[in-house]
Amino acid sequence: MSASLIDDLPATGSAGSLRVWLESSGYARRLLLGQEGDPWEKGAPGYLSFFSQARGLLRSDVAIVDVGDMFRSWISRHPDLATDMAAKKRATYPLRRMLEEEGPRKLLDEVAEAVAANLQGQIPMVLAMPSPAAWLDEAQRLAGREPDAADPDNVEDAAMYMADFVRCVAARPVGGLLLREHEVPGPADRYMPLVNAARHYRWAVVSLDGGQAADGLFDAVIGTRADAAGRDVSDALFADAPIPGAGTGQFLFARIPVDHAPEAVLDALARLRG
Repeated sequence: MSASLIDDLPATGSAGSLRVWLESSGYARRLLLGQEGDPWEKGAPGYLSFFSQARGLLRSDVAIVDVGDMFRSWISRHPDLATDMAAKKRATYPLRRMLEEEGPRKLLDEVAEAVAANLQGQIPMVLAMPSPAAWLDEAQRLAGREPDAADPDNVEDAAMYMADFVRCVAARPVGGLLLREHEVPGPADRYMPLVNAARHYRWAVVSLDGGQAADGLFDAVIGTRADAAGRDVSDALFADAPIPGAGTGQFLFARIPVDHAPEAVLDALARLRG
């Protein structure tokens, strides 16, 4: 493994050392902090304590820092920001205002520095966040209003705001971005401002549930399709059904159910890695 996701992806890297990618933040939070626990409320030291314990539990080949979750936590503790986000009617304003807030930028930079020191280059650190289309809608909801109908130009503006935002960790050894899609994927071709920024930093960009239309636009797409670079085997794994294998150029991905019993999770992961 390396600190760069682009080097570890089987389809793009020479070593192709990524085998198992686990999505486990909700499960780890419940187990370590309780259902209402917040790993972000005590700043970078508190987050690092949570992160290191969670990593010790599950040993994924990728370390995820959930940036979307960070903003949800920040707004719950700083409700004035949500008020500011609702100050203008334009659909893109809530996301723009949220991402320009200095406090979360500083916090993410401190967390990225701390997590990178903890990882010591052993595995890639990946920043997970909603896709531009998904975050555009979520920011409007956080501002207390229903999202406007999808507009590709607004999605492209959202990608530009996100590209500016990730500059706050440009000096840190980030390995890649994970973009979580809507139930219905957004217009991925309008994400290019963010994708281009990531490529400038030599970060991989991976789409989660991006659908077939995202093929070729990202370094990898994670989904349930048999030909997806990241093959999502969550349903089979936690239903104790046969697990699909990873072919050449593929890795396995699994979301750990939040309420799953620890013993059942360990048994499932032993099957996955066995």
